[in-house]
Amino acid sequence: MAKTHVSTSINGEPVEFLADPGSSLLDALRNTLGLTGTKEGCGTGDCGACSVTVDGRLVCSCLVLAVEAEGAEIATIEGMAQGESLHPLQRKFLEMAALQCGICTPGVLISARALLEKNPNPTETEVRFGLAGNLCRCTGYDKIVRAVMEAAAEMRETV
Repeated sequence: MAKTHVSTSINGEPVEFLADPGSSLLDALRNTLGLTGTKEGCGTGDCGACSVTVDGRLVCSCLVLAVEAEGAEIATIEGMAQGESLHPLQRKFLEMAALQCGICTPGVLISARALLEKNPNPTETEVRFGLAGNLCRCTGYDKIVRAVMEAAAEMRETV
């Protein structure tokens, strides 16, 4: 089959690549573009490890076809920090030991950022609901939820 030319924007940068018709956005990010921060957990959209945003919408990149990225703005974990400055969520995850093996962490961070962009002052219940699509088999969720809550508070103070 012929590959399809895809023009998109990833983390604010214009990107072009060739995609097989049936390849996932996850495959294109990791294997074609070398953006390996987005992880493959289950390949069926159940674990959230491959979460990215496409045009501001949180998606599991394993369920999106690479060709669907045409003209879209994609945000991945690689674009979360600003140069050497970590995003407040990334800093809080480190400070509060809200990560262990790292498989789920990029997807959780992207999901948390998407949540805080929509709701900068979530309750604990709203954070837990907002992260419900992300499975972590190492840490449990209490440290993750506390890190998101503290990052949200810090982010509100700087606005």
